[in-house]
Amino acid sequence: MDARAQVERAAQFRALHDRRQVLLLPNAWDAGSARAFADLGFAAIATTSGGVAWSLGYADGEQMPLAEVLAAIRRIVRASALPVSADFEAGYGDTPAEVGTSVRAVIEAGVAGINLEDGVRHERLRGLDEAASRIAAAREVARTSGVPIFINARVDTWIVGYGASDAERYDETLRRARAYLAAGADGIYPIGLAEPAMIAALCAAIDAPVNIGARAGLPDVAELGRLGVARVSTATRLATLALSAARDAARALRDNGRFDSLDAPFGYDDAQRLFMHER
Repeated sequence: MDARAQVERAAQFRALHDRRQVLLLPNAWDAGSARAFADLGFAAIATTSGGVAWSLGYADGEQMPLAEVLAAIRRIVRASALPVSADFEAGYGDTPAEVGTSVRAVIEAGVAGINLEDGVRHERLRGLDEAASRIAAAREVARTSGVPIFINARVDTWIVGYGASDAERYDETLRRARAYLAAGADGIYPIGLAEPAMIAALCAAIDAPVNIGARAGLPDVAELGRLGVARVSTATRLATLALSAARDAARALRDNGRFDSLDAPFGYDDAQRLFMHER
């Protein structure tokens, strides 16, 4: 991607976090899903590490070789003119320096933002100082690259079941959020948090955009905006929805030998239209 165009997309993406309205991000897993979401008029696109991993034949959790991750991200970036934020998991590095090297590579792939998580395989949290150092390394690489990527720091307190209560998780999330912002993060993503009162309290306590992961049963976008949420992403939900629909149709075909399940409102011509002209 042209360097000037990437800087412009990064600045555009950063501006979408001004908290005047909720930024709604669909998470793509390949060029096709990215082009389909862009065609619907979203302002930006994110990637889903899980969806990308499954589409390439790997489990989620940094099981993909970095080269394949970067190739997938480049295809998604190429698929539309929208800013793309990459779910970069824990940064693809054992040390902050290695994370910095990997972040430089993903910036070169054309992204406007990244997620960096502080959990290890959804099982435990990294130490606070180590996690903050990894964010600081990513910020320094972004600074020297000249691309002002938006770094969304994912706090995994809820997803790993930290502590004995939501109150303990809240306190630890707030402590980590402040440390990550001081280290150079731009936003905070308490993945797994869904309770409205807790969302509102955290948004009020954190002086930065807060990202909430979409799920069935969550308040709608308008209500989340009233709670103070700046950004909502779909994580793996759209990828699993697509897999679920294909799996159900294949099961029906196997079980009854009929082809009714293969009828879809979005067909070949619709998909082909998305790619007839390069964006």
